[in-house]
Amino acid sequence: VQLQASGGGLVQAGGSLRLSCTISEDIDRFNVIAWYRQAPGKERDLIAHIVHSAAAPRYADSVKGRFTIARADAKNMVFLQMDNLKPEDTAVYFCGADRYGTTYFGQGTQVTVSS
Repeated sequence: VQLQASGGGLVQAGGSLRLSCTISEDIDRFNVIAWYRQAPGKERDLIAHIVHSAAAPRYADSVKGRFTIARADAKNMVFLQMDNLKPEDTAVYFCGADRYGTTYFGQGTQVTVSS
């Protein structure tokens, strides 16, 4: 399984970015599709996920109301719309796909938010 995230960059506080992730297999084969992030010196945190295609997305408190996860099943893609970005959102962002307890990650994409 291969996942490729893109769309990161440098943005000022209050700005927006949209991350994209392409998955090499049929997205319906996975139980959970998610976005994670890892700030320097910290652990990788789950910030947004969809348990299955019919479920409502779930968000970490730190991003709730600002970030939106969405999937495009026909394209095997998942997106993360990030609005009202804050300096504390600076991190490497990873997409992940879980299938029966195994989570697959791709290379991350750097997001840097300047104050």
